[in-house]
Amino acid sequence: MKSVTMDEVRATSRWVASRASLVSIDCAALAKVVDETGGSIPKVVWDFEGIHYFDNGPLTVQYLLVLDSLNFCFWPDKDLNYDHLALGLRNALLRDRSAFDADRLQRYTCSQLRDLLNWPRPLPLEEERVRLLHEVGYVLEQRFGGQAANLVDACGKSASTLVSVLTQNFPGFRDHSLYKGRQIFLYKRAQIFAADLWGAFNGQGYGEFSDVASITIFADYIVPAKLRQLGILKYSAKLSDMIDSQKEIFSGSEEEVELRACAIHAVEMMREHIQLKFRMKVLSVDLDLWLWSSGVQNPYLPHHRTLSIYY
Repeated sequence: MKSVTMDEVRATSRWVASRASLVSIDCAALAKVVDETGGSIPKVVWDFEGIHYFDNGPLTVQYLLVLDSLNFCFWPDKDLNYDHLALGLRNALLRDRSAFDADRLQRYTCSQLRDLLNWPRPLPLEEERVRLLHEVGYVLEQRFGGQAANLVDACGKSASTLVSVLTQNFPGFRDHSLYKGRQIFLYKRAQIFAADLWGAFNGQGYGEFSDVASITIFADYIVPAKLRQLGILKYSAKLSDMIDSQKEIFSGSEEEVELRACAIHAVEMMREHIQLKFRMKVLSVDLDLWLWSSGVQNPYLPHHRTLSIYY
């Protein structure tokens, strides 16, 4: 598999946005939202709720890779959310520091994963989650001496290289789709792994990346929904009805690809607008946190529903 750069994530998302028929970007609404910010975007604060494992060393890197391998598809269970996953994995490590050793990751069963997370019933896409745990353990053992820290060390302090190494070596991170005959790169979980490292280690050590600005937003359910609420994304009547009536939108469909790619491109437009208008640099990571955190504060925010391992 060829190495994919963050420029290609931006370029293919822009390509989708230029051809989309179900999702459009309202440039006037985008400019209005940017103007109302005054250029002041909240900065990333990692782990302010204390739900993550952190020891400032290699075990934190292992934890984050496992976390981001499983960080997808919570919505089918109304009681399940990201905090349950992060905290469950954290507590598992506090009980047993060897819980995420590469050989053990390859042996977990569905029931053992539920026990690990202290979750009382089957998880959404549970068999896929276990499959991805096995994949992470196997690839780490075969290619990186069992340590996610070795994977990060091999990337030369480049977030873009880290995303490429992840997607080349771990098939479960290959978040791409076909749209109108062209391959589209989105890479939500691969990028969020780099961002999590950067935030957790405060841009130092395992989180030091010279090109953190290369990372785009992490196209999921919430960011497109928040952009729609702000009036930046406009949906066709058919797509609006599908989302508002909670109909499933299939993974890889034109609807799903347009929702995610247009969200990426819209936020890139926001970032460029802020930089031009306010003469200040802003990271897509910061914009993502702002949009996502404000979106999840509204439990009734209508979002698209897709069964996917990628977000």
